[in-house]
Amino acid sequence: MAYSAMSGNGTNTGDDPLQTAVWRLRSRACWADAAALLPSDTATYSLQRAGLMVERCLYTERGWEEAEDALRTAEAQARTDEERGAAACERGQLAYAATLHGVRDRADEARAALGRAAALIPPGAPDRALLDFRRGLLAENLTRSPQAARAAYRRAHAAATAHADPLLLSFTWRHLAGLALREGELSEARHGFAESLRIREELGYLVGTAPALASLADAESEPEASRLREEAGRLFRLLGGVPTWLARQLTPPTPGAATA
Repeated sequence: MAYSAMSGNGTNTGDDPLQTAVWRLRSRACWADAAALLPSDTATYSLQRAGLMVERCLYTERGWEEAEDALRTAEAQARTDEERGAAACERGQLAYAATLHGVRDRADEARAALGRAAALIPPGAPDRALLDFRRGLLAENLTRSPQAARAAYRRAHAAATAHADPLLLSFTWRHLAGLALREGELSEARHGFAESLRIREELGYLVGTAPALASLADAESEPEASRLREEAGRLFRLLGGVPTWLARQLTPPTPGAATA
């Protein structure tokens, strides 16, 4: 299976020791160190390295050239449709991140790359879940189409459940809850945010725990909301201000604010 940038590889006892080491570094925002552990002789590892470097861009707003280099290597080594589709999915995510963070408008490139990935990754394949999630991000934050985003997130959620991908589930729970919150469905939002936080704490996904805490705070009333934001702020500072975009969410929420 082509590596999924949000799969939980390395999170379980008995996993490949290399993947466990990569996961521990990745979960603590050490993407470059995690990527350095990977061999460079196969498409699978090149795709995994590209995914790590693209994720670093999304969380830190830096490392764009390194991500481009890693992605070009992965694209050059891809031989099967699934590998080409996974590389296209990463290409779309990098273009999405650059657009979201205002580096450069690459929205058309993101759409084209994710469309190409959809043509190459068959329905039911494990990588399809991540692709659907990323198409949801595009719809939510760039196209501003919450209905399309919800449909994509629900497809990703169902596929992540079927393929036992808890990390991706933590993302789909969070983004479905965010849409519910915007529509005033507080109970549904709290449930989704709480599930996302629970999964991330169980996996030890430290870099994703602060965003989960802050999102849950947005759906809670005082004094619980302030307590959750304080805890999120502590983790945010511990990781050196990563993810960068979380700083905006550690203050009372602004309606319609986009999150990665």
